Amino acid sequence: MNFDQAFDRLINHEGGYSDDPKDPGNWTGGKCGAGVLKGTKYGIAANTYGHLDIKNLTLEQAKAIYREDFWDIAGQAHPAVKFQLFDAAVNHGHANAIRILQRAVKVADDGAWGKVSQAALDAMDYQDVLLRFLGHRLKFWASLQKFDTYGRGWTNRGAENLLLAAEDN
Repeated sequence: MNFDQAFDRLINHEGGYSDDPKDPGNWTGGKCGAGVLKGTKYGIAANTYGHLDIKNLTLEQAKAIYREDFWDIAGQAHPAVKFQLFDAAVNHGHANAIRILQRAVKVADDGAWGKVSQAALDAMDYQDVLLRFLGHRLKFWASLQKFDTYGRGWTNRGAENLLLAAEDN
């Protein structure tokens, strides 16, 4: 799987422009009512990219951000695992995505990818990593305070990623 293939998959999970005031990611301050309500488009959110004109962001601009900021956040991994990590990094942020992968490979989940994490990943069958990663990701979503509001969408994303993992298997 290369970046273009992963992006084509991932962008199906990300919607167009949204300025839901109940979503903290839509605010430049990262909390509802904090900063400016700039919204989210193609998964690029105001809380992280407050300097951008989110409403007028193009798909090509979003793709460039994904390549630079989200594609290679950990060491070497099977392409199926790499896609899942990429999707999680966009959805949850780098550190949370790495923590989820670290839980999947049974090492301390400090959010920093290093030699110990990579060795644990290399020692496991990628299919086991995929299942464990997706399981831990579902648990992560369920632990979030906004699950009652956004959980249906997150669960659908998780289900689609399970189906993609089966294709990649």
